[in-house]
Amino acid sequence: MARITLYGKPGCHLCDDARAVIERVCADLGEDYEEISIAGDEQLMHAYGELIPVTLVDGAQHDYWRVDEQRLRRALA
Repeated sequence: MARITLYGKPGCHLCDDARAVIERVCADLGEDYEEISIAGDEQLMHAYGELIPVTLVDGAQHDYWRVDEQRLRRALA
């Protein structure tokens, strides 16, 4: 089961930036992540629409708009 969840949507440049950071951290630490698109999902759009990308670690909201690489590494340690 992935410890990191990334909520975003296609065409979001901040989501692309967040994904790059998450992929780098996951590769270094041997972790997995899942990505969920909020596009077309009314509930997710309502919850996260103004905040994407939203990153959860172990089910708890960790970051939104940007992913701080060092903070993410500490959360996974």
